[in-house]
Amino acid sequence: MRRDTGLIIALDETDADKALKIAGTVSSMADAIKINWPLILSAGPEIITQLSEISDVICDFKIADIPNTVRLIVEEAVSRKASGVIVHAFTGEDSLREAVSAAGKADVYAVTEMSHPGGMMFTAPHAEEMAAMGVRCGVAGFIAPATRPDRIKAIRSVAGDLKILSPGVGAQGGSASSAISAGADYVIVGRAVYGAKDPLSAASAVRDEIRSLL
Repeated sequence: MRRDTGLIIALDETDADKALKIAGTVSSMADAIKINWPLILSAGPEIITQLSEISDVICDFKIADIPNTVRLIVEEAVSRKASGVIVHAFTGEDSLREAVSAAGKADVYAVTEMSHPGGMMFTAPHAEEMAAMGVRCGVAGFIAPATRPDRIKAIRSVAGDLKILSPGVGAQGGSASSAISAGADYVIVGRAVYGAKDPLSAASAVRDEIRSLL
């Protein structure tokens, strides 16, 4: 995945036509489009391929399963031209290694800590352990919360030069500048862009905020 703007758009729409329109509108401002189960379930897995013609696509499946199931899901996503897949790290080293193996040239990003308040209950206390495991397993990078920049710093201390993608900017209260300053490579912005009256202007504002720090 390129790093031109440091912005990833989380496209959590459920209308395929609207999702494709927004993706086309904001693609010049974003390094990738991240999609999740709501869009996949409403539009079908072919939406991955359709969006891949507009931008790099990260499938935010947060896969958390036994190695064989992890492999099957990652292979299906990559076969439809996903550039990256997000998986949970808490399932352990065998599942994480299987994800990396199945991804081939695509990137695997391991969740170390969720961005919502509940993320502090179970994932946060083990985030650094999971990051260290991800380094051993060969992941491309990690998910660390923009809502808690101090936690990005903690993950960066373990991750070295691997990528850090930080969700929670905008509607969840995180800021792009704080996340980038703390060590994130990319910020993930969803509702603040795709829910805006003018998604292009909203994406442009976040891009400019990031650019001021790079």
